[in-house]
Amino acid sequence: MHSSRENWGSKLGVILAVAGSAVGLGNFLRFPVQAATNGGGTFIIPYIIAFIVLGIPLSWIEWTLGRYAGILRHGTSPGAYDKIIGKPWGKYLGSIGLLPPLFIIFYYVFIESWILAFTWYSLNGKLMEVVQAGKITEFFGNFIALNEKIGAFPAAIVFFAITFVCNMALISFGVRKGIERVNKISMPILVVMGIILVIRVLTLPGISKGLAFMWNPDFSALTNPQVWLAAAGQVFFTMSLGMGIVFCYASYTKRHEDLVVSSLSADAANGFAEIILGGTIVIPLAVIVIGANIDECAKLGTFGLAFQSMPLVFSKLPFGSAFMTLWFLMLFIAGVTSAISIIQPLISFCEDDLKFSRKSAVTTVGLISLVGGILAIAGLAAGAVDELDFWGGSFLLVLLGTIQAIVFAFVLVRKKSETVPLESEAFALLNEGATIKLPKVFRVIIQYVCPTALVVLLISWILHDGLNILLLRHIADDAMVQFFGISLSQKAFTQGFRLFLILSAVLVNVAIWYAWKSGRATGRDPKIKKVSIGQSEEDA
Repeated sequence: MHSSRENWGSKLGVILAVAGSAVGLGNFLRFPVQAATNGGGTFIIPYIIAFIVLGIPLSWIEWTLGRYAGILRHGTSPGAYDKIIGKPWGKYLGSIGLLPPLFIIFYYVFIESWILAFTWYSLNGKLMEVVQAGKITEFFGNFIALNEKIGAFPAAIVFFAITFVCNMALISFGVRKGIERVNKISMPILVVMGIILVIRVLTLPGISKGLAFMWNPDFSALTNPQVWLAAAGQVFFTMSLGMGIVFCYASYTKRHEDLVVSSLSADAANGFAEIILGGTIVIPLAVIVIGANIDECAKLGTFGLAFQSMPLVFSKLPFGSAFMTLWFLMLFIAGVTSAISIIQPLISFCEDDLKFSRKSAVTTVGLISLVGGILAIAGLAAGAVDELDFWGGSFLLVLLGTIQAIVFAFVLVRKKSETVPLESEAFALLNEGATIKLPKVFRVIIQYVCPTALVVLLISWILHDGLNILLLRHIADDAMVQFFGISLSQKAFTQGFRLFLILSAVLVNVAIWYAWKSGRATGRDPKIKKVSIGQSEEDA
């Protein structure tokens, strides 16, 4: 008898869940800054090209690989790659798919808790008082440095604890009763909040100036390779590609679910939140209200825009306190849906490959992420979050996306389908249950254009940005930091923190080794019945 495995309750549920994983700070903050600093309205041209050539095809690839894994009762890439590649090293290659969510969750909950804190401070009026006193930068700095207190405890730690418990409680309910239910409720609310803010922005006097400032095209920017790299990077970041999230969520789809339309629907929802909501609210509003220019907005970065610039902007509007609260509440809802999606692949690995119960899986992942979170909090000023974001939120995303494209195009495509004559396993799975079959032009893009573009992107990105970070050239030799009260050079801290990340990757591979050695992941345990790709779930 095999252990039961959940499915999504409805097509709408999985679409909203995938959209919820993608909609977040990247839509409302990162996108407008990237667009404004990379040619304004011209940025949308390489962005759309990257969306079509990389985003949509890679999204279909992840959905298909996830369906393949789900049929085998796996939710992550080690189990899928073990079967697809058919070599002992396949499952270890798949371990790369577990690293982005692991590294990202180490710091994401802490950042998410900042948003909850500022939602509260907006609601009780304290944030408005701080802004009007001209002390928002000082307040934000004190908060993240753990100097702002609630009683005897640092406020940031209190809100971190609340956020951590909320995330773990929500995901403990499972895929259908937890993740799906949360997204069905929160995503419509988030969209309504975004539309309210957009309407408010569009009704402000002089908004045409702000919109022109954001979207005025500079076609000379198209000759700059950095603009194209930025557009591709934004597509990766905003669509949650290469994080193992879409892969994992797709593993819970029913066998005959329409992947083609579901993927496009989730992508469209994310694109709406990014271009329409994100592109209309932040920078146009900042320009007309406080007269900020592009360079000033860009220098603030994502966090500076969210926690310093936007409160200042809202403070100058009628009913500013209410809109400020709405702003942070919208960001927090986006943070919750993203956070639980990041945690789920790790839960799936524990459940599917180690055969943990849901409670044990949540407890295990919770303890691991708590340890990583504490290290991230303690090392925030020393650059711990920057390191985690580089590896988990940048480098590994592109690397994993490239690996997925190659595995799909050059391995799974060559396997013959067990259910559809003269068709490859890859496209048979992608088209199964589809009301609209995959257009033939996208077969070419998926098989040849997408893998080639990703390899070029990976190499270009390493040479342009990554190499300096890999070799620590971005850190001054005399830079000193504090970590748990100990003074040490920033380079020494960074090297030590990277050893911690390497150890984490080693432990992931040890867990994979144990899962296969014990027979838990392969079905050699007589209590666990595995199924083949051609076998239906009912037959199993």
